Amino acid sequence: MKNGQSHLFSWEEYDSILSLVETEFPSNEYNEVEYKSAQGGFPKEFWKTYSAFANTNTGIILLGVEEKKDAILLEGLTDEQIERYQKYFWDNCNNPNTVNRNLLTNKDVRIIEIEDKRLLAFHIPFARRTERPIYLTRNPFGNTYKRNHEGDYRCTDEEVKRMLADSTAELQRDSLILEHYTLSDLDPATIKQFRQLFISSRPGHPWHALNDLDLLTRIGAYRVDRKTGIEGITLGGLLMFGKEKSLKEQEALPNYFPDFRELLSTDPQIRWTDRIYPDGTWECNLLQFYLKIWPKLSSTLPKPFALKGDERTDETPTHTALREAFVNALVHTDYSLSGNIIIELNTEAFVFSNPGTLLVSIEQYYAGGISECRNPTLQGMFLLIGRAEKAGSGVDKIMFGWNDSHWRQPYLELQLQPDRVKLTLPMFSVIPESVLEELNIIFGDVSSLSADELTTLSFCLIEDSISNHRLQYILGIHRVDITVLLKNLCLKGYLESDNNGRWTTYRINQKGATSNQKDATSNQKGATSNQKGATSDQKADLSSRKNMKREELNRLILAICKDNYVKREELAVALGRSEDYLRNKILPDLVKRGKLEKRFPFTHNHPEQGYKTSEEH
Repeated sequence: MKNGQSHLFSWEEYDSILSLVETEFPSNEYNEVEYKSAQGGFPKEFWKTYSAFANTNTGIILLGVEEKKDAILLEGLTDEQIERYQKYFWDNCNNPNTVNRNLLTNKDVRIIEIEDKRLLAFHIPFARRTERPIYLTRNPFGNTYKRNHEGDYRCTDEEVKRMLADSTAELQRDSLILEHYTLSDLDPATIKQFRQLFISSRPGHPWHALNDLDLLTRIGAYRVDRKTGIEGITLGGLLMFGKEKSLKEQEALPNYFPDFRELLSTDPQIRWTDRIYPDGTWECNLLQFYLKIWPKLSSTLPKPFALKGDERTDETPTHTALREAFVNALVHTDYSLSGNIIIELNTEAFVFSNPGTLLVSIEQYYAGGISECRNPTLQGMFLLIGRAEKAGSGVDKIMFGWNDSHWRQPYLELQLQPDRVKLTLPMFSVIPESVLEELNIIFGDVSSLSADELTTLSFCLIEDSISNHRLQYILGIHRVDITVLLKNLCLKGYLESDNNGRWTTYRINQKGATSNQKDATSNQKGATSNQKGATSDQKADLSSRKNMKREELNRLILAICKDNYVKREELAVALGRSEDYLRNKILPDLVKRGKLEKRFPFTHNHPEQGYKTSEEH
């Protein structure tokens, strides 16, 4: 590494550590890595980070690495330290005076070796809803932590109370009976509209014959508590059918304020082209809000003529996805919090933002199939009128529907202090033609860039800035590869960074790719010449170069494979890398880019599979 210090990594050169972490924890998703020195003993701050990762969205704690402002120092641990720290961890993670719950198993604690240094790694999983909060000592208040870009922060008492409320065995918050509220607090016109939608969605259902009170009882809008004898309308019933005055009373939902904002004008002087919110002119319950807003949202989508059986249908999978995202925002909101449900429609995207936290991890959310609903009574009501999907399938519908229109993948953001969940559904392709034209104006011809590079520049131009973490949800490649991609775009003059360590953001270099790009092209030509001069002695020396940068690694692979097909296991020995790493991270990319060709191109697992540098390279 630089200055002869093989143990010092800049933030742009810490790929090796992350690659090894990925190898040691291949089946675990993690959001970030926290480095701790541990030279003076087991770090006191370890347990705060343990709590923060468990309460936020998982992470890795690495002992034996010191984090500096602009670099990380690889210190390593002795065998005696590792043994002592492992025992200390297991003793304390099962001690309620240290932390209230142990989330780890043996597979979550690993020893990682890099540059003859040994590190101790702890994978901290995201705690399940019923396990949160994870806190230090025996008192959650003042001892519970979460994670943001500045590090670990102590949760407020309100945040802790919300986690405790969410952790109850069954989330039935909207089934709460509102004492002293009666049927007169519900809007008869809304109940009638619900009936009509119910009949249309479920013709022949036996509940159609019930009177209003019995129907409201069956759908959870009215409830009798058998233990106490208390009966009345539920929070879910008031939300779905309530009158505005009753909804916003202090005893119910004083902060309730569903807000639709439309901005379809390019005139900067126009703030909104339309806005719908509780203004006293309509009963602002959720059903009325849905019925007012849905036509405005759906009207922006094309409605091709199609037949379903003998009936015309004007809906596409994209309509289904948009409706599911809308209803999800309504049924997953934490209505005990201040802050609005905000539905935004602009020329480029639909944005759904609601108060509350995600009850599953981000990875579980994108994977789909897991249903954790904060307001199941509301969800059931929307299901009865055909406006929601069955449990666990909603996210799948959203992703499928957006992909069906060949639009950019929906993106979920979790915001803290205050807690909000924000889902953006873009209405443009990955690389819009207008964006490509603008990139050509700034940089000249960008046709020589790879698809991932063009996508990165496109998003950076559209969103004004980009980060490694953001790109992980866009490109679908490993964070280490994204680090290399971003660094190369900076070297070529396409991007400029703020150099803020692990939280570095990148912006378009408006000066264009000039001398840096030319220098990079010159260096590439020189590298090609050097590759031709690689000898067998040089190849033998590669086994000690485990921590080379991705660009250098690619050049060496092409040199080794220049004249003959080379097996993956032979490359692994020569390069000092694992076969899995080469198979999953390196070789497919070189093949895809036409740099390497396979001996057996149509077979993935041929025992004699080999790779040779393409003649065109």
